[in-house]
Amino acid sequence: MNVAIIGASGYTGLELIKILINHPKFNISYIANSSGEMNVQDLHPSLKNVINMDVNLANAQDVAKVADLAFLALPHKTAMAFAKELLALGIKVVDLSADYRLSLENYEKHYCEHGDKENIKDAVYGLPEYFKEDIKKAKLIANPGCYPTASLLALLPFIDYIETENPIFIDAKSGVSGAGKNPSDTTHYCQINDNVHAYNPFKHRHMPEIQEKVKILKGKELAINFVPHLLPLTRGMLVSVYATLKDDIDVNEVLNNAYKDCEFIRLRDKPVDVKSVAGTNFCDLFVTKNGKALFVSSAIDNLLRGASSQAVVNANILCGYEEYEGIPKIAYVP
Repeated sequence: MNVAIIGASGYTGLELIKILINHPKFNISYIANSSGEMNVQDLHPSLKNVINMDVNLANAQDVAKVADLAFLALPHKTAMAFAKELLALGIKVVDLSADYRLSLENYEKHYCEHGDKENIKDAVYGLPEYFKEDIKKAKLIANPGCYPTASLLALLPFIDYIETENPIFIDAKSGVSGAGKNPSDTTHYCQINDNVHAYNPFKHRHMPEIQEKVKILKGKELAINFVPHLLPLTRGMLVSVYATLKDDIDVNEVLNNAYKDCEFIRLRDKPVDVKSVAGTNFCDLFVTKNGKALFVSSAIDNLLRGASSQAVVNANILCGYEEYEGIPKIAYVP
């Protein structure tokens, strides 16, 4: 199947190219960004002598001539405009932005007015472990954010066993690539090197995404306190979930039962770390308890499991291919 990558300039766009050039079923037929008029080797020097393709000025009509599916690695608001056009032209879409991850009400409350109210109601949330059957029948996949991916995979197995009257705390730490390619005061090397800081505590826009999906999957409204931090790492994400159990349970058994058939979730008997998942689609999980105090920790690569490799897994399911077709288990770079 011919596929397009729109938004190839950023980190997730590059990771999509790196995965798809080795994919046995998908063929990259179109690459685009907001400027065009260059070769992909000039856009990403790491692709020199690897792939030789022009980078186009993004245009939905051109995509429809050469591709059946499009990956959108675009900022929110920009993505919905392209998705709306592509869907009208019969192109399947895997969107890596936030534009279709939330209900219309929640999206407009936390982001901006939505420009594609018709399609947002039909978007399927692309967390494969929980929405696989819906993904198979979809035309539009809302690829989850990196923070919600790591948080939900850690939290969801325990929802039925925790005191939902008490607040749940999620302490999340991300590598600086999660902030995107454009530099800022907080992501400048001189500021982030040898430093760590929290940002938007209790106000981050991924908090309502986590709450909404818990309600959809488990039917419960939880008080979730989400605090993200920025780490001086290029890539990687470590999430720690703190909650209170109702009863004394075997927490490892709960986690094992939830993910025993999931190829890219690994259960660890020691606390997880980001280096072990860097460059892979794996989510590593660790759980322990102290009486009724529950601690669950997850580690993912924010650019891959939190974005691009998860997007390709979703595309595989959407197109009827083997779920993990073309998804490497061993990182090329440690």
